[in-house]
Amino acid sequence: MNFLSVGDLALTFQNRRHVVQFKSDLARLSQELATGQKSDLSTVSGGDFMPITTLERALKANGAHGTSISEATMFAATMQASLEFIQTGSAELGPALLMAGNSEHPMMITTATADAITKFDSVVSALNTQVAGRYAFSGMATDSPALAPAADILAALQVAISGQVTATGIEAAVDAWFDTPGGGFETVGYTGSSTPLADFRLSDSDSGGLKITGADPEIREVLKGYALAALVGQGALNANVTERAALTRRAGEKVLSADSVLAVLRAEVGTAQAHFEQAATRNAAEKSALEIARSDLTAIDPYRAATEMEATRAQLETLYSLTVRMSRLSLAEFMR
Repeated sequence: MNFLSVGDLALTFQNRRHVVQFKSDLARLSQELATGQKSDLSTVSGGDFMPITTLERALKANGAHGTSISEATMFAATMQASLEFIQTGSAELGPALLMAGNSEHPMMITTATADAITKFDSVVSALNTQVAGRYAFSGMATDSPALAPAADILAALQVAISGQVTATGIEAAVDAWFDTPGGGFETVGYTGSSTPLADFRLSDSDSGGLKITGADPEIREVLKGYALAALVGQGALNANVTERAALTRRAGEKVLSADSVLAVLRAEVGTAQAHFEQAATRNAAEKSALEIARSDLTAIDPYRAATEMEATRAQLETLYSLTVRMSRLSLAEFMR
């Protein structure tokens, strides 16, 4: 009978090769179990990586759209909160100004218009609010506040109304300052861009924007009422109680009429918010579908991988045991 034997040196090299192979398999299986992904995608794809590459590109685009949607949602929420704050202040200030103006009582007028100065500053601050370092009402000039400081606006208005001695005259001067193209408001008051904020990309085929800026006619109307009252608070028409009361009353009417204007603006922002929420839902569903499709191509079977890993570990332990036993062989033990 013929026997085929393997020399000691050859056996050593063979064992080493097996050890390296088993260790490599264990490392591969450990990585696959940890990541849940197959390590050798070339075998899975048959050398055609186009499906996997397409899915990866789609997931990256989906992530970019998700970031844009989040930014749009934050912008809309900030705008809504600012407009709500202004509307709430208008609901408080308007009746107080009307009551003071109708009473023609100097102390009531002084108190109401002094509050208007504070509230005008709050309105300007609300319109200069930021979202992640970007000004929400500045249009494309998101690195610049939408409005100049309240004190600067009122100082410019004081110059514009100088020489006016009637409520009608002051109101006309304030209207002209705010409404004249290239006038005081556009050169001094509004410091943002005349171009609205660019649309946010919500998907490959959808986009949405927020076109409201601090220079919109609706915003100017809101500012007019507050500014008129603040000017009274700063001493306009102090020499004529009747005219001062009339201007206070007119300011109250403008502030109250701004409530409907603000409601329209808030509805516009609310529509954009609903659009962004729908886009977020669609984006999340698309992400889930893409991840499932990628998983079908690249994911491992955890049970099978765990079974293979345990079998490989057992083989490696067996090989180590045999190696230890062989290394202890001696003539005395052989002769037993």
